[in-house]
Amino acid sequence: MVLIPLIFLFLIATQITIAIHARNLERASVQSDASVRAISGNFEASDTFLPIDSPDPNQNLELLVTYRERTLPTLVPGLTRILNRDPRVEVSGIAIIENQR
Repeated sequence: MVLIPLIFLFLIATQITIAIHARNLERASVQSDASVRAISGNFEASDTFLPIDSPDPNQNLELLVTYRERTLPTLVPGLTRILNRDPRVEVSGIAIIENQR
């Protein structure tokens, strides 16, 4: 009687733990990617650039925003039906690009 609810509770807790851990790993990875791209200048088509006003007229500042999306494994039966999509993690990373004129 008690075993099935406990297993279901364990699966829910494990799913939440996996989601949080995956989000933290992806956030660190995408932030690192944003910093590397800002330094190297190798940008991807999905990157977004936002201009930033600079008090120095000889500097051109831009905010680089990178995005990443990853699908998570599903441990809870019926979770995709409840969410109407696969569980996934969507994260973004930012970096400042400083262009000297």
